[in-house]
Amino acid sequence: MTRTAGTAAALSLDAELDSSAAVAQLIADECLVDGPLGRVGLEVEAHCFDPADPARRPSWGEISGVLDWLGPLPGGSAVTVEPGGAVELSGPPADGVLNAIDAMRRDQAVLRAAVAEAGMGLVFLGTDPLRSPARINPGARYRAMEQFFAASDSGAAGAAMMTSTASIQVNLDAGPESGWAGRVRLAHALGPTMIAIAANSPMLNGEFSGWQSTRQRVWGQMDSARCGPVLGVSGDDPGTDWARYALKAPVMLVRSPGSQQASPVTHYVPFTDWVDGRVLLDARRPNLADLQYHLTTLFPPVRPRRWLEIRYLDSLPANIWPALVFTLVTLLDDPVAAQLAAEAVEPVATAWDTAARVGLLDRRLYTAANRCVAIAAERAPAALAPAVQRLLLDVELGRCPADDFADRVIEHGIAVTVTRLAQGDS
Repeated sequence: MTRTAGTAAALSLDAELDSSAAVAQLIADECLVDGPLGRVGLEVEAHCFDPADPARRPSWGEISGVLDWLGPLPGGSAVTVEPGGAVELSGPPADGVLNAIDAMRRDQAVLRAAVAEAGMGLVFLGTDPLRSPARINPGARYRAMEQFFAASDSGAAGAAMMTSTASIQVNLDAGPESGWAGRVRLAHALGPTMIAIAANSPMLNGEFSGWQSTRQRVWGQMDSARCGPVLGVSGDDPGTDWARYALKAPVMLVRSPGSQQASPVTHYVPFTDWVDGRVLLDARRPNLADLQYHLTTLFPPVRPRRWLEIRYLDSLPANIWPALVFTLVTLLDDPVAAQLAAEAVEPVATAWDTAARVGLLDRRLYTAANRCVAIAAERAPAALAPAVQRLLLDVELGRCPADDFADRVIEHGIAVTVTRLAQGDS
């Protein structure tokens, strides 16, 4: 497709869309921005627990009360609360991965101290290991999403996804347009290997699931048209791939013009059917605002939002995540490391379920993971070298964070382990 950056800016939000071909062009034009590499943004989620009663889910009032008096954070992160009470820090773009890590570390420290002052604690795991799914965030969008999932074939997975999962998201510049295809292919191909290295969610609802990354399992149980990988057959044109994905994906929520209240679409309506008039929602065709909102309800593991959102890492404790983030960013942003990594992960580029289920016990994933971490370790700066070396040793031993957590649960029990993590024991 011909790229015409800024096409959407020429349209008003209430401009009616009546051609799927034109909408495909619009999506492709807007999905990535041509420019240099280098900026890194991080988003980190953590489950909120009451250390005195880890089976209790703190209320919306308790958690939002902490945020009400929390001042601006030193690294500039915004703080939000997810549907089940998980707290998310969303950092601004930083120049380079080291600056992004430093800023997020400082913001985490301030947030953890504020949460502790209120008698609660943050636990960095990919899934809530103890409590059943429950929504506490009263936001209209989340109420509508809950209704959408309840009416779908993925009701249980949708509830768990919304209220019992937590992740680390890495946001990277799209880079020069000439390199988009290879960059997006590599971001996908790295997914299974990075999931195996970072798996940190062996439990859900108080039970071992049999998966190292139960978070990834939950996402895998969702509608693949909304949550599956975007990558097309060839991967030669990321814009076209994203446009096709977005048009085929079913509409989740619709807002009436001038309203912020979202209504769930409880029958299967691909966005292309709405655009082309085969189905009318809210007694009309969509407008540009509807398209933009639709794109926010798509959750693939790599999502183009003018930059690249890498969404497949479990939430990880403070002594682990900087090395994981450095590894991922290095393998994508360093051109030599990227070429080496592409070769290393090629045999396991589509092994998403295997990675989530058995992690580094799979020999091919074990080999790819060791090679990838070694590539990053060779490029680690002095400030991160000890952490990256510890990661290198863990991967060489075939261990991921899920193994450490499982060992603690087996020795001390789930309630005691969660309480200690909430109290800051890493």
